[in-house]
Amino acid sequence: MAGTIVGVDIGGYAARAVEVSGYATGKPVVVRQAEVPLPEASVRRGEVIEVATVATALRRLWSTAGFSSKNVVLGMGGSRVFARELSVPRAGLDQIRESLPFLVQDQLPVPVSDVLLDFFPVSNEQTESGPQVSGLLVAAIEDAVNANVEASIQAGLRPVHVDFVPFAISRALAPVRSAKGSELLVGVGGNTTNVVVVRDGVPHFVRIIPNGGDDITRAIAQRMEWAPERAEQAKRALGMNTAMTRPEDRQIIEIIYEVVGELMTSISNTLNYYIGTKASVPVQRVLLNGGGARLTGFGQSLSELLRVPVVQADPFASITMPRKLKPTDTQDTFATAFGLALGDHS
Repeated sequence: MAGTIVGVDIGGYAARAVEVSGYATGKPVVVRQAEVPLPEASVRRGEVIEVATVATALRRLWSTAGFSSKNVVLGMGGSRVFARELSVPRAGLDQIRESLPFLVQDQLPVPVSDVLLDFFPVSNEQTESGPQVSGLLVAAIEDAVNANVEASIQAGLRPVHVDFVPFAISRALAPVRSAKGSELLVGVGGNTTNVVVVRDGVPHFVRIIPNGGDDITRAIAQRMEWAPERAEQAKRALGMNTAMTRPEDRQIIEIIYEVVGELMTSISNTLNYYIGTKASVPVQRVLLNGGGARLTGFGQSLSELLRVPVVQADPFASITMPRKLKPTDTQDTFATAFGLALGDHS
């Protein structure tokens, strides 16, 4: 597939798109990027609820941003998609994929007829039962995938691939990853947090936590009886900085710490589970990304909890950007859309 392709990240409050040329090479170039707000409740935790509403927003995004391609890659994440470690008898990838419904029907929380299945191979192993392939099983509720695809089709776009959001984040952060060892990628979005353990550049372990930055805003708005806009402003202004806290801000700080604490505990439990099963492969550092991770003090607090260095990762730091496209202070919110556009989509 020649030319350019557009990664489309449909979030809870905005649809973001990044057009990339050279997407299957080692030197991708960002051609253009843009976002458009989405009406409240039209998307819930990565799943399109109001197809026609989202389609209208996508048409507006294309007309205002001037994307030159209608070939798009969509992302799926959230509670309707999950990944599990899986080992299967060694065979060709096509054969493994065909056998998945029979191999995993007892491991799924829903009937196998209701999900779309895929397998991401990681390594080959020799076991007592013979040669096996270890990897990640990815399962997505079919209705959720179809809703996202239908919204893009109604917008006049051509979906060429539907990708797993944690894999997209992993590709987006490839330029800032080290070549060897294990790293923890933490992408904090509005409604979900993607946690990916990458070993020697390959995703080995994935968890999607159903909490993100918007949970803080909602908690402040509800308990303080404020409008969401005022709660969001307070969250951004205060963060986890207690050095200059005014007495009237203490209640808000307490809410922030409570909600963030729950999220960090989930991240810590995820890491501890991985370490418990792969004790010989310690995680060397955490690469932090996403709009929710820009909360003041978040990275430092996470580093103190995990006792691992935490780095704020910029996926665009070494990427060619057009001069007319000026990076914004919210550039990291385009990381998922950028990662979706990368790779081989044939």
